[in-house]
Amino acid sequence: MLPTPASGDAAKDPQPSTPAPRKPRIVVLTGGPGAGKTAILEIVRHAAALDVVVLPESASIVFGGGFPRRTSRGSRAAAQRAIYYVQRELETVALDDDQTRVILCDRGTVDGLAYWPDAPDDFFRAVGSGEQAELARYAAVIQLQVPTVQNGYRSVGLRVESPEEAAAIDRLIEVAWRQHPRRFFVASTANFIAKAARVMQLVSDEIALAQAAVDADSRTPCTPIPQPR
Repeated sequence: MLPTPASGDAAKDPQPSTPAPRKPRIVVLTGGPGAGKTAILEIVRHAAALDVVVLPESASIVFGGGFPRRTSRGSRAAAQRAIYYVQRELETVALDDDQTRVILCDRGTVDGLAYWPDAPDDFFRAVGSGEQAELARYAAVIQLQVPTVQNGYRSVGLRVESPEEAAAIDRLIEVAWRQHPRRFFVASTANFIAKAARVMQLVSDEIALAQAAVDADSRTPCTPIPQPR
């Protein structure tokens, strides 16, 4: 007959350790108006299948749903707060699926800095966060450069910015993300296929990194259960 362990002994015995489910890598695809995000995201959506979840643009959800798009300081700030919170919740829902390797976002929370009417620190205070906390949400940032008129820029639909305004926003987005340690810049070109291929390669690299992390977790040895003497 096996001896009965003393009170509290069972709690001290090492238990098998099972690696926690590896969360997907969140990657931002950003750039000024007309940079080609929508078209490239559609290519990724069809090419990457179940490895990648593509999130819609929060600004399109907000403004397309009827949120007033006005130019006053207060209205612009209200719109960016709304976009920030929609973005955060979209990412929260996507993170629930641990089978996904990469969550690809059409812009990220830090993009709000490019449209914020006041100082950058005011933006983070307004949403109850900080710059480092927001940058840390994302494994990588891919910025597409806005094309010139010669390379195909057009003002259509919800894109109301002129080519000059779009280029200015593009520069502000570059400044907003400049502290991120893994930021990739994809220059504008008349050859859109080359631009899309570069993004596909970067996304493929992120999928590979996510899979490598999962594989490493699966090889982590578990602590054996001690056998009774």
